[in-house]
Amino acid sequence: MLLRIYPENPATRYMDTVVDLLKNDGVIIYPTDTVYAIGCDMNSQKAIEKLCRIIGKQPEQANLSLICYDLSNISEYTVPFGNTIFKLMKKCLPGPYTFIMNANNRVPKLFKNKKRTIGIRVPDNNIPRELVRMLGNPMVTASIHAEQDYEYYADPELIHEDFEEKVDCVIDGGPGGLEVSTILDCTGEEIELIREGKGPVDLVNND
Repeated sequence: MLLRIYPENPATRYMDTVVDLLKNDGVIIYPTDTVYAIGCDMNSQKAIEKLCRIIGKQPEQANLSLICYDLSNISEYTVPFGNTIFKLMKKCLPGPYTFIMNANNRVPKLFKNKKRTIGIRVPDNNIPRELVRMLGNPMVTASIHAEQDYEYYADPELIHEDFEEKVDCVIDGGPGGLEVSTILDCTGEEIELIREGKGPVDLVNND
């Protein structure tokens, strides 16, 4: 299924269709503020296992992240964090950043790594944020970009051609980005830059 949904004003009837799929162990591909991503309901073990099969990785090795709605939503699934991290998130989110955080017990064990950490994203795109709000909990997510051909997976119609037999829905939210998110590790005493991507690094260093 290929659904055209406009990020500026997502059509409720189409969003309801996608949420129903997610609630029934569905796996979807959707736009973010960076590259297109593949996702499912955080609470569906069956869907998480399917997602990992699609991307060809074991759950504990897949570097999965959570898509959250806002800062309040993030705090529901992470160990309490300090004011420095809070101020940084408030400055950067919604935006093209992934924050590595210490996960609490509300995060399913199926895809937490041995360090009990999880990537957190609040993309600057209404489609995934509204899906999470309507679903009532975060989505598990991973990027689907081809490591050597970012432009190919920026086209939702080409994505649909490749994945229509593997996922339950591809959301066409317009052309995808060509840059991945900036990754910041917030699990230690100091914030560490893991990967520089679309999110400006200077925001991390400026108060």
